[in-house]
Amino acid sequence: MQDFKNIHKKKRRRHGRRKGEEARNAFKAVLETPPPRKNRLKIVLPVLALALASYPLFGLLNSARTAKTTTAPHTTSSPAAVLTKADNWSSFKLAAEVFPSAKQEANEFAAPLPQGGKIVYAINERLQSRVAKVMQDFKVPYAALVAIEPKTGKILAVVSHSTAQPAWEKDACYRLYPMASLFKIVTASAALEDKKVTADTPFAFNGRLTSESPKHWRSTGRRSPQMPLAQAMGKSVNPVFGRLAGDIVGRDALISCAQKYGFNQEIYPGCPVIPSTAPPPDSLDQLMLTGAGLNHDVKVSPLHAASLMAAVANGGVMMAPSLAQQVVDAKGGTLFKQQPFELRRVVTPQTASELARMLSTTTVTGTSRKAFHDRRGRPMLASLKVAAKTGSIDGTDPAGHYSWFTAYAPMEDPQIAIAALVINEAKWKIKAPFLGEQALEAFFK
Repeated sequence: MQDFKNIHKKKRRRHGRRKGEEARNAFKAVLETPPPRKNRLKIVLPVLALALASYPLFGLLNSARTAKTTTAPHTTSSPAAVLTKADNWSSFKLAAEVFPSAKQEANEFAAPLPQGGKIVYAINERLQSRVAKVMQDFKVPYAALVAIEPKTGKILAVVSHSTAQPAWEKDACYRLYPMASLFKIVTASAALEDKKVTADTPFAFNGRLTSESPKHWRSTGRRSPQMPLAQAMGKSVNPVFGRLAGDIVGRDALISCAQKYGFNQEIYPGCPVIPSTAPPPDSLDQLMLTGAGLNHDVKVSPLHAASLMAAVANGGVMMAPSLAQQVVDAKGGTLFKQQPFELRRVVTPQTASELARMLSTTTVTGTSRKAFHDRRGRPMLASLKVAAKTGSIDGTDPAGHYSWFTAYAPMEDPQIAIAALVINEAKWKIKAPFLGEQALEAFFK
């Protein structure tokens, strides 16, 4: 593990100075140089014609560069310009722009295009409607949910709602929020990838399960309690994953694993999704807090969180998420048709299998048990095995308590992966596990 004692900030040095006399002489030389007396029109006119002919290409390239901004997820580029390059990412961008006008018609969920034609989505209308109704019925201050088909990357639902700030809804699923304990999945992945632990490895720890103080986690004695990592994942035990990051994984391996999952980089080029962040910790305490999911600067979007869980469900392979299933022009011609393609492998199949064992305890004996069982303790989805992870943390943008729930099901043959976020204010409405359970129920029943 990297030693943090020698880490310090380095100031940048300025290189070179402009010499005033040389600059003045150069400028004088330019002024004194007589203009050429040849017929300039023979040169200027062809160049001007070439520039005019290339203008649409320059416009498309500029649109692509504009789409990479991390401060304004949606752009105002013309849909027609996007269609000139109808790949998965440009189609995603266009589909996101016209999504507010989408609705169910006959057997398809689609939105018309301003220049004619339409976008056809893979949205599961029953799932989409059920989640939207739950959000509205409970008048949640802020809530967002994304559902993805793990094997294909098709987006099955993208819903957001806010009674506190309706304008927040527009880009809610693509913006960043503190990831909280969802990051424990990354911590566990890093340890499993190095074959340093398994789901059954017992881990000693000090402090309460929800402790947020690393100074209480470090020392362990004979009387320190032990807990298998699978059980610690389900119960989201902070001291266990803090010490796992600090004592076993290390800073470099943890950040490397986060990058494999897509943090600190743009993995959806040209799309309205802001890249997730996982800054390298600068001390041992910060490393332990990061590993436990308590670093507020580790942020993720609901779409990326759903993609992350879908990758675990898909044996460690993250598929490119696709919002548009098909793009049709005004004449009925197909401009784009979704084809599944592998975005990246994030972990090995063995690691994904071990993670599944760990995540399976969350809805059975862990932090979301109540949401998946009735008052008599009977499972709400009796025949469905669910792998899941919860997260809980306070945030400021928007202000409130952040409740996360990610899951995939069924475990033996994953058909759906979801990420739900609910942000409550002083008075609580619902938590994310409840919203997730409602989504799974709508999809499978």
